[in-house]
Amino acid sequence: MEINQGSWNRCRASNGRMRLVLDAFSLKAKLVDLALASGKIYEGEGFKYISESFEKGTLHLIGLLSDGGVHSRLDQLQLLLKGASEDGAKGIRVHILTDGRDVADGSSVGFVETLENDLANLRKKGVDARIVSGGGRMYVTMDRYENDWDVVKRGWDTQVLGETPHKFTTAIEAVKKLRENANDQYLPPFVVVDENKAVGPIVDGDAVVTFNFRADRMVMLAKALEYQDFYKFDRVRYPKIRYAGMLQYDGELKLPSHYLVSPPFIDRTSGEYLVHNGIRIFACSETVKFGHVTFFWNGNRSGYFNPELEKYITEKARDAIWSRKFDHVRVNIPNGDMAGHTGDIQATIVGCKAADEAFKMILDAIERVGRIIVVTADHGNAEDMVKRKKSGEPLYDKNGELQILTSHTCHPVPIAVGGRGLAVGVRFRSDVLDGGLANVAATVMNLHGFVTPSDYEPTLIEVVNK
Repeated sequence: MEINQGSWNRCRASNGRMRLVLDAFSLKAKLVDLALASGKIYEGEGFKYISESFEKGTLHLIGLLSDGGVHSRLDQLQLLLKGASEDGAKGIRVHILTDGRDVADGSSVGFVETLENDLANLRKKGVDARIVSGGGRMYVTMDRYENDWDVVKRGWDTQVLGETPHKFTTAIEAVKKLRENANDQYLPPFVVVDENKAVGPIVDGDAVVTFNFRADRMVMLAKALEYQDFYKFDRVRYPKIRYAGMLQYDGELKLPSHYLVSPPFIDRTSGEYLVHNGIRIFACSETVKFGHVTFFWNGNRSGYFNPELEKYITEKARDAIWSRKFDHVRVNIPNGDMAGHTGDIQATIVGCKAADEAFKMILDAIERVGRIIVVTADHGNAEDMVKRKKSGEPLYDKNGELQILTSHTCHPVPIAVGGRGLAVGVRFRSDVLDGGLANVAATVMNLHGFVTPSDYEPTLIEVVNK
């Protein structure tokens, strides 16, 4: 989006603009990698807790079947299956959630085939291991921020009760058949059956592990599995199980209470630093992206650092700026991402136009009050919505139609800093050309007038006296 140069006062690096590289969630994935590679995951209290069910019960694994690395990774699931079977799990049931959002739509078939092959090898070794249920991530289980509990209920009915109209004898048959009328993200829930009876419902005495390492889309299921006084939907049956997450998904709620890998202790975040230094904060987004301006900023904590200084709602960003009551306003405009995931190009165009209008409104508000604005993103999506060859040329299907891309893109994203409140001489540093999202924290601190703590990633800006 081109902004008037006079009012924007855009800072530039030596190559004309600074770009950021996506690096979110890599820390949690790395912790899981290290725990699996070293074998320490099997020595921890969380694994010992679930392993007490191995002798008489079944181990259930629930999570996103994908190699996208945003919420989970297939190779981590494979290692967990191998380790659990070697540590005594004789009955294993996998409840898959198909992706098509962080990876290409249609890739679910290949992932299921790979997993089925692994499970067949385990069966040869005497382990009763099967895929027993599934569904698309946006329709089954993986809702977030309590936006739609029906999504979690569909997962509960499928995984725990074994009840759904869609019944198949194998998971690969289910995915191929259901994909005829739905994409990976919205695949209807299904169960695998023998003689029309579900082969893998969760029952008393079983162990359950949710193997996603990312938190936001696992918290709701964790509540349903762990809270005895749960009331968001009728669970019908609440089995007595041993449940653990891959990590602890909410550090404030201590949820779940058991987990396989100790989560990183994240303190001294930029949000915490600013609040403790008296900065008044307003955070705003639409519902399903609310955590992107709260939870993720605050080190996986869902509450306030100081309710006297912070305000979290999902509207009225412009009014917050005009009010001059807040020193720091965080706004997430997710139209390009959310619409891009649908694969509907016309809807995405409409969404991006609406985002442009919203951004113009916010930019005008910033200009009116004479403050500073920072614009960036955590990843791309709507800027490229077709699948491409390695050469960059679009891919077409057998009917000559463009193959639509619904997943995130991996292009570096721009960052821009401007506004009438920006001090004279502020510019992007020419020596930080490979900056990532972590560098934004120090940059924002500097713009508030604070010296960045020495253990932060370096700021992207500097002041040059002319």
